[in-house]
Amino acid sequence: MQGKRVLELQCVFLVFVNVLCLSPAAGPTVKPSVSLLPPSSLQISGDSAALLCLLSSYSPQGALVSWTLDGSEVTEGVQTSAESERDGRYSRSSVLTLSKARWETGELYVCKVTHEGAPQEASFHKTQSQC
Repeated sequence: MQGKRVLELQCVFLVFVNVLCLSPAAGPTVKPSVSLLPPSSLQISGDSAALLCLLSSYSPQGALVSWTLDGSEVTEGVQTSAESERDGRYSRSSVLTLSKARWETGELYVCKVTHEGAPQEASFHKTQSQC
């Protein structure tokens, strides 16, 4: 009888240790900081223009990036990096490269980010940036 009681205590202890080991690994959800950088004037004077969307300091991994131009989704000319991790936080970047003609006709550029089901966006409106 005493041997059975020791076995029951060991089983309870093992379950308790597993719970303690697994819970901290999940960590808190931290939404990404999202920044959108427009093309430089030097770049605009060339044949193309690129907008850079930076996502930083989020957790867990799995942030998705998409682009819209004047309300329509854009997939051509989009390059999104793999996520990189540092100290449990993730980052990634996405570049939208447009022809000079497409840059000149567009007005509103939006980088849309979805992380843990919550949408965020950063936008650049050409007419508001020109003085």
